[in-house]
Amino acid sequence: MNDYSLSRRLAAEFIGTALLLATVVGSGIMGERLAGGNEALALLGNTIPTGAILIVIILIFGPVSGAHFNPAVTAAFLVRGEIGARDSLFYIVFQLLGGIAGVLLAHYMFEAELFQIGTKVRAGPAQFTSEIVAAFGLVAAILGTLSFRPEAVAYAVGLFISAGYWFTASTSFANPAVAVARALTDTFSGIRPIDAPPFIVAQFIGALLAVWLFKWMFAGRQ
Repeated sequence: MNDYSLSRRLAAEFIGTALLLATVVGSGIMGERLAGGNEALALLGNTIPTGAILIVIILIFGPVSGAHFNPAVTAAFLVRGEIGARDSLFYIVFQLLGGIAGVLLAHYMFEAELFQIGTKVRAGPAQFTSEIVAAFGLVAAILGTLSFRPEAVAYAVGLFISAGYWFTASTSFANPAVAVARALTDTFSGIRPIDAPPFIVAQFIGALLAVWLFKWMFAGRQ
């Protein structure tokens, strides 16, 4: 645990998650507008800024809050005994609020309707499996680099999510706060609210599988 007060850590989690979702949704809107109907180009325009902002916000806020920005990551550290139950609950609440604020900010910046509901279908076993893989890989990137190269965590996370956009069928949400927030946008990066709960379940499964694997793999080291 660091020396920053809980209020400062929660502010870091809120702002960081808000910036993440503003980037995810905003770059999705911009990419779709500029791609001229080319979905691959729009996805690329969504991928690069998302990976980049993850590196930036982790570097900025990592020393303050640990830069979780993700309830599944917070749950992973709770299971590992590296954050308390009360603080975990506060982290998750502020991550969810920050994600929603980021979506609203993106809508406002692009002069879109402020309050929306996602209509993009993201359902089925392939999507569910993709989110398990995405969350597993994200937490594995965090735990692996923390163990051997902690200075590289930001880059590992940004690069993994950038890759995940393309190698998972779900485009690698890997984050329950992202799933909730993206259900509130009917833009390129949106998801139907009915599809979000299975994503969230899959994300927690993937994160906890990664915790289990690294507890076994690094036994005696951690």
